[in-house]
Amino acid sequence: MPTDTSADKTIFTRRESEVRSYCRGIDRVFTRASGSEMTDAGGRSYIDFLAGCSSLNYGHNDPDMKAALIDHIAGDGVAHGLDLHTDIKARFLEAFERHILQPRDMDHKVMFTGPTGANAVEAALKLARKATGRRNVIAFTNGFHGVSLGALAATANAYHRAGAGTTLDGVTRMPFDGYMGASFDTADLIDAMLSDRSGGVDAPAAILLETVQGEGGLNAARPEWVRRVAELAKKHGALLIVDDIQAGCGRAGTFFSFEEMGVVPDIVTLAKSVSGFGLPMALALVRPEYDIFGPAEHNGTFRGNTHAFVTARVAIEKFWADDRFQAEIAAKSVLLTTALAEIAEMIPDARLKGRGMMQGVDVGSGELAASICAQAYQNGLIIETSGPDDQVVKVLAPLTTPEATFRKGLGILRDAVRDVTTSTKMAAE
Repeated sequence: MPTDTSADKTIFTRRESEVRSYCRGIDRVFTRASGSEMTDAGGRSYIDFLAGCSSLNYGHNDPDMKAALIDHIAGDGVAHGLDLHTDIKARFLEAFERHILQPRDMDHKVMFTGPTGANAVEAALKLARKATGRRNVIAFTNGFHGVSLGALAATANAYHRAGAGTTLDGVTRMPFDGYMGASFDTADLIDAMLSDRSGGVDAPAAILLETVQGEGGLNAARPEWVRRVAELAKKHGALLIVDDIQAGCGRAGTFFSFEEMGVVPDIVTLAKSVSGFGLPMALALVRPEYDIFGPAEHNGTFRGNTHAFVTARVAIEKFWADDRFQAEIAAKSVLLTTALAEIAEMIPDARLKGRGMMQGVDVGSGELAASICAQAYQNGLIIETSGPDDQVVKVLAPLTTPEATFRKGLGILRDAVRDVTTSTKMAAE
């Protein structure tokens, strides 16, 4: 990797905490970003297949969102409003109701939580426990829901759990769809254990799941499994919580990842791309009968990010007022599947993972996946890994990526796989 001589990076190693992560493998100093590309301090541009870990589904600096935000700031629009009534919050809620909730027959209330996905999960878990009077939550193998203590208890990854420094409890882990192999329906196991008074599983307040496990390795649940789990939640008196923080806002193909599965969760958590512009914002969508928190019972100083309301409203009206954007996502998803299938054929025993614009290739080794991503980065593509051993090369390109740019990025990835596998083979010989 050429040295970035145009910017001094020593301030980061000197002053930034060791907890930093993405910048260790993607070590340039970036100064500009537009659409699906980022530019470093030396003037080199990179195609972005990370997109803020799905926080930039509409790309960097969408011009319409940017213009609306500049106008709001220039006109002395409210910058911080706690949960006060503001004109821009009303406009966001009206757009969200009209274009997202009503077309999907969802009557959910919108809870503005603290501005991170983990905080939305914390709110959802607290609310489910209050609504049911129960403590236990069922979560799943390879699930990732955040690293604050409540969300971390529901997170499966041992590395992240080890950072807690205290006991993580209140959660029973169950095997996700496919975890026990294709012939084993894990929903049967869940039902059997919950139905057996000696099954050892306390009656749950909620069942919490991702329909596509982003950080867990792009494990995509079958619609019939999700429907069965929804039925089990109802049967056993638990709320169904779908964590759509990474898979939502179009990433899995539709605005909500579950909307073609025939289920309507009791609570849905959203964050990442819900602001449309990369601004901090998180929501918990709650069925009205479970909207039982008292005033400020779950609060936060930044639960009303007015700037995010501005850009989120534009994103909804621009991309979700009709079906055209969803059709574009579907077409790009086919292109992505085709390209990744060709890439998988280059690696022995590699497997395609995920769905929609949330796909990748399980290359079987974290070391191999890291080498592929490093080579792609050297050639001008920003891309990362996921999975319990970081063995999945994960494509999270902005949904708005022009087709020519998308194909170019996939070509860089294909070339990186070819170069790395060739050099690995030569070294073995």
